[in-house]
Amino acid sequence: MDRSSPSVAQSAADVSGTLTPRTAEISADIYQLIVREIQQLRDDRRVLALLEASVGENVTTMLHIMQHGIDLEKVHTPAAAEEYARRLAQRGVPLAALLRAYRIGSARFQDWCLEELGRSTDSASVISAAGLRIAEVTAAYIDRVSEEVVSAYEAEKENWLRNLSAARAARVRALLSGARIDLGSSEAILGYRLRQHHVGVVCWAGEAETGGSALPLLEQATAEVARHAGCEGNPIFLPQDETSAWAWLPLGTRDTFPAQAPGACAAAAAAGIRFALGAPGPGVAGFRRTHQQALGAHAVALAAEPSGPLVTSFSEVAPLALMSGSIDLIRAWVIETLGPLADDDDQHSTLRDTLRVFLQEGGSFKASAERLTLHKNTVQYRVRKAEEILGRPISEDRLNVELALLASRWLGAAVLREAGAARS
Repeated sequence: MDRSSPSVAQSAADVSGTLTPRTAEISADIYQLIVREIQQLRDDRRVLALLEASVGENVTTMLHIMQHGIDLEKVHTPAAAEEYARRLAQRGVPLAALLRAYRIGSARFQDWCLEELGRSTDSASVISAAGLRIAEVTAAYIDRVSEEVVSAYEAEKENWLRNLSAARAARVRALLSGARIDLGSSEAILGYRLRQHHVGVVCWAGEAETGGSALPLLEQATAEVARHAGCEGNPIFLPQDETSAWAWLPLGTRDTFPAQAPGACAAAAAAGIRFALGAPGPGVAGFRRTHQQALGAHAVALAAEPSGPLVTSFSEVAPLALMSGSIDLIRAWVIETLGPLADDDDQHSTLRDTLRVFLQEGGSFKASAERLTLHKNTVQYRVRKAEEILGRPISEDRLNVELALLASRWLGAAVLREAGAARS
């Protein structure tokens, strides 16, 4: 049977029409496969969201092409796919990873189509001819889109490198990788002393600030934080993409950092700029360690968006940063540990805050009352009420309760049960 015949084209169109209502399911399956198979594409949530959108738009477009016989000459790369290619170029992800994603995605898409084709007919000749047509159309689409995303990637990479100090970025990455480097030449290239204490920073713009205007704001805010902290010299500022950056603040011989410094940056607060901070560390080893801590705090802050604070410090969220690989697992554990106390409403929030302070103050009602500016009897009542809701004395499971309360404070609604939701 001729794969270009009208009957074969109709069979392929029928398959596409049947699969169209399942577009979201197909897209989710392909997205999860790509993330699972290609480690370089497992980035922060905002970039993963772009990948998810890119997959969804590509799947939708391919189904429409087959269902309606759309001329490929009239088809262009979906907007999310092109933007995703640009973002990978900005982050230095190899082009090979992007192209492999298209190969993996197209193969899985064809699996869906062939399975549906097999269910729709018992004719081996129809399955063979229509299957070849589906493969031909898919390959032609991927070929056309790949050319355009490669062009977008390469143009953005060239532009990005032109506007970024490639030598500084390369030297920082060498430092972070643990490669042997010459301290003197590294300090000259970076314009920054490595033989001192540092604080690692991850900063990023809120949803309202996107495009070319975000990076100058981030750099300005980072410099302002450094001034408020009394830093000696200029910080290192290294853009990661057009809405986020890494930075290191120089502390000289000081091994402490004023936690209120980022909060004092009025311009950053007004622009919705957020900061994740590591703990101060000395020398090259400290340079690496404080950066890793800042990345951990950043993961916690992203999990809490948009309810999280503008500043997240590793020293305050260290246990969460170390177990923040899956927000779903943390949420399930928090709800299991706190029970009804994990309900996201004002009443339970007040009880959680009181119990958290009570545990931090070593079980002292007096110290807790002073810290909360409450009467001692009020603290006692709230603690007893919290224990009633937990269904057990806090002394039985104190460490887990304290960690769950810490998670509820920093991650908020992301790990709490929606008020009114059914309890399992």
